[in-house]
Amino acid sequence: MRKRIVTPGAGDAARQDQDWLNLEQLAQVEVTSEDPAGPVESALLPGAEEGWRAAQPGKQSIRIIFDQAQRLKRIRLVFEDHEWERTQEFTLRWSPDGGKSWQEIVRQQWNFSPTGTVKEIEDYHVQLSGVTLLQLEIEPNKSGGEARASLEELRLA
Repeated sequence: MRKRIVTPGAGDAARQDQDWLNLEQLAQVEVTSEDPAGPVESALLPGAEEGWRAAQPGKQSIRIIFDQAQRLKRIRLVFEDHEWERTQEFTLRWSPDGGKSWQEIVRQQWNFSPTGTVKEIEDYHVQLSGVTLLQLEIEPNKSGGEARASLEELRLA
């Protein structure tokens, strides 16, 4: 009999991290705006700390264009904001045909408050085959104003 002693939960986290797609090798990315201090790669590639931030306020989008159609089973999004009290809405959609048609995965609103809720973590288990494009559209403040869209992390498996 073989035996191992493991820390509860540690094996699960390590296994899940190994499942993420390497977007740097599998896709191109288009972004509507980018603050030089928060490039989109910071949200898409493991090991980055700052995440992506738009250069100007208003609705923004991040589009992942796969070199070859992909099968997706998990999508993880992390948003964090310590500055603005606001209601953000994001829409996540995918296309099987290079953008000719779109299917919505989720549309979600979240209330950020610097004195309370500063982090939103969404982890979706999906069954999507033949994904050629994935688009995340963020409206950073449903009431308008100067808040800028940001994304701490986007991971796909």
